[in-house]
Amino acid sequence: MPVVRPSEAVVHEIHGARFVSYATPLSGSKELCAWRGEIPAGTKAPVHTVNREEIFHLLSGELVITLDGHTERITAGDTVIINPGATLGVENPTDRTAVSWVTTSIGLEAELADGSRIVPPWAN
Repeated sequence: MPVVRPSEAVVHEIHGARFVSYATPLSGSKELCAWRGEIPAGTKAPVHTVNREEIFHLLSGELVITLDGHTERITAGDTVIINPGATLGVENPTDRTAVSWVTTSIGLEAELADGSRIVPPWAN
């Protein structure tokens, strides 16, 4: 039975945020990936378009999410469904770190506005 302990989670940092990866093919998952995202105060992630559906659940804090041009402030307990092909921006305008839990299917990629691609190691 695959059990991933906190001490075994793999940590990645990119664009000012921290991703703590729990479920990936390397940890035994066959279809899904899941990670905890830590978005520090003042962080504004680059706008990107995703190729897989993501379920983004905010555990603590507040964020401003822009999804396909529509901007909304979300608070702890809110869940955002991000469909494949959607363009997403995430910003933490507060003075506290926001913590999220994200689930997606294996193979997630993101394309930035400049056309460059990110293949997140925590989602593959």
